[in-house]
Amino acid sequence: MSRMVIFDCDGTLVDGQAAICDTMAEAFAAARLPAPDRNEVRRMVGLSLPLALRHLAPDASEEQRELAVEAYKSGYRGLRMSGSLQEPLYDGMAALIERLAGAGWLLGVATGKSDRGLHACLDTHGIKHHFCTLQTADRHPSKPHPAMLEEALSEGGVAAADAVMIGDTTFDIDMARAAGVRAIGVAWGYHEPRELLNAGAQGVAETMEQLEEMIGE
Repeated sequence: MSRMVIFDCDGTLVDGQAAICDTMAEAFAAARLPAPDRNEVRRMVGLSLPLALRHLAPDASEEQRELAVEAYKSGYRGLRMSGSLQEPLYDGMAALIERLAGAGWLLGVATGKSDRGLHACLDTHGIKHHFCTLQTADRHPSKPHPAMLEEALSEGGVAAADAVMIGDTTFDIDMARAAGVRAIGVAWGYHEPRELLNAGAQGVAETMEQLEEMIGE
């Protein structure tokens, strides 16, 4: 019987909040929009970029939001190409991934990142080879729609009952519930633990050791 652990990326695997907030501020300026609140930007991490912009700039015109989306993509790509993008893995995450893979778990990612951004992130940290399925907002509706998880399960040949989603936002928990997948929250990301529990998370891990124990339950 195959088992799968599917991770969110930003706020779960890696901490990219500074780059995300700074690039979003630049994108808003390029579209001549008032600067967004950084805390609100953090809370939108995980959604697809167009959907995040609709939440962050509800009164903007569609043209302004499209300009902001393109400016964000360009700015983030510029950071990555220049080598100045900072997306560190959370402490202990690389070792946890190694242990899960060694224990026979199939691993996947379901993220609001683009294909290019996710591949670059995982390549930078030398962990992409551990993941058998990578699902992004480029090819699916935004979270909390279950399409990314459904495709991950299909590619891995895993039943929903034998999978677990790991995420830091209610978008991740809602997506997991919609797909019939067990959900575990992490406390080091962008939404509060109580929010994750209220959304239906089985539990919220404070440490990598706790996360590993919860996954194995």
